[in-house]
Amino acid sequence: MIATVNGVQLGVFIALFGFVSVLGFLAANWRRAESLASLDEWGLGGRKFGAWISWFLIGGDLYTAYTFVAVPALVFGAGAIGFFAVPYTIVVYPLVFLVALRMWSVCHRRGYVTPADFVRGRHGSRTLGLAIALTGIVATMPYIALQLVGIQAVLKVIGLKGHWPLIIAFAVLAAYTYQSGLRAPALIAFIKDGLIYVVVLVAIIYIPIKLHGFDDIFAAADKQFASSPNPADSTLLAGPQQLGFSTLALGSALALFIYPHSVTALLASRSRRTIRRTLTALPAYSMLLGLLALLGYMAIAAGVTPITTDGKPDVNTIVPLLFDKMFNDWLSGVAFAAVAIGALVPAAIMSIAAANLFTRSVYREYFRPEATPQEEARVSKLTSLVVKAGAVVVIIAIDPQFSIDLQLIGGVIVLQTLPAIVLGLYTVWFHRWALLAGWAAGLTTGLIMLYKTPNPLTGKEHFGGAQYALSHFGFDTMVTIYTGILALAVNLAVTAVGSLILHAAHAPAGTDETEAPDYHLESDEGLRPLPVSPGQEAPA
Repeated sequence: MIATVNGVQLGVFIALFGFVSVLGFLAANWRRAESLASLDEWGLGGRKFGAWISWFLIGGDLYTAYTFVAVPALVFGAGAIGFFAVPYTIVVYPLVFLVALRMWSVCHRRGYVTPADFVRGRHGSRTLGLAIALTGIVATMPYIALQLVGIQAVLKVIGLKGHWPLIIAFAVLAAYTYQSGLRAPALIAFIKDGLIYVVVLVAIIYIPIKLHGFDDIFAAADKQFASSPNPADSTLLAGPQQLGFSTLALGSALALFIYPHSVTALLASRSRRTIRRTLTALPAYSMLLGLLALLGYMAIAAGVTPITTDGKPDVNTIVPLLFDKMFNDWLSGVAFAAVAIGALVPAAIMSIAAANLFTRSVYREYFRPEATPQEEARVSKLTSLVVKAGAVVVIIAIDPQFSIDLQLIGGVIVLQTLPAIVLGLYTVWFHRWALLAGWAAGLTTGLIMLYKTPNPLTGKEHFGGAQYALSHFGFDTMVTIYTGILALAVNLAVTAVGSLILHAAHAPAGTDETEAPDYHLESDEGLRPLPVSPGQEAPA
């Protein structure tokens, strides 16, 4: 257990953390337009990032504390099931081409800032747009919370006690995000990814050498899991785990690029060609993820014992503890800074995305239809602060055994926006009322199943994970399935049947404000400004 503060580690950590924080504030002047007082500029970086910047930004957005804290922690605690993240990040890239290019084109052509903007315009329903916006905000909160968990784990290992260090880090993040918008995480992502790659490559070479090779590493993991009270814990997937593993990978892949922060990073690109080049290169991160997952087994072989907080072992600390044990103070300080900075970048993008959803689909739609672009930017800035504070509340309220559950629970929620967003990119056959009914049915189903999922290892009766036991349906089996897939199936069934009924009843459909050419726009040619309310002048 870490009892005292390591001065060298803390000094290196503060130096690197301070450096990127300064970059975050300076980013307000990086590729600056005449003013940041609009969502196009503050929330989307002017929609002009090229392939190089987009690669770092999207990579920094998608590969988060989830990657280098939560996944190894799950592998450390449960074994093979933690490797679901590797096939999921491989499967996702072919799937995302079905969404990303059309989404970028129509949003660029119509001036949409969020996926909820698109849904409202495509299906002609501001109620459906509101549902998508609120769902995106709620799903993003636990994902931001996961980033804060990553920072908190590092601070514990350095020896900083209490919540005040996390509050300081949160305040710094909030301040430079407020000032610089999306430009801040875009600039910091260069430093974040560079540090992560260096630390992981050093770790994956140096640590196995010190632990006498991967044979000994896997043997140590096998030995520990053999004595686990949970028979499913193993370096190999047990039969009952296989359906849960595959559906977890598939569901996570379907959810990844409909998260608001993923769409935000995509819309900041300057052309479809930029997105094609970026997505083609992003699988390089998948190899990195596989290497990071192995750190969980290395921690077992190294004899790492999680820090105990309030009588409970905090498995989220195992990667920082591994670095602390295997590296010297200077290198471990760099590794700690890499983990913390790697959490700050996505947390900033997520808070911006959630804030834009609130501003466009709640504040402007229902309270201030005449809001100017300057007012929208101001409201988004303030909302981004509230979102970060809400993420801290999520940590306290849910308290999962594995921090990865925060992301998986968020995935169950955000998956319910898939029919309205993804199907809407290709057809308007699905009726707006049916989409709304399907969303409500899927969300209700998912939340009920999450509530009914216990975690016997921690004694939690509710929200203990995102794997739903098929025994709840009366089957005599230990097989589980990802809750998000079940909830999405209910959503799609209600949407399809409801659309058939509503079309047969000649229920009024919404007005689609998009046109077929909008979905094939290649660049800035034909870009329209943000939609404005009647009587309001468009920004110059």
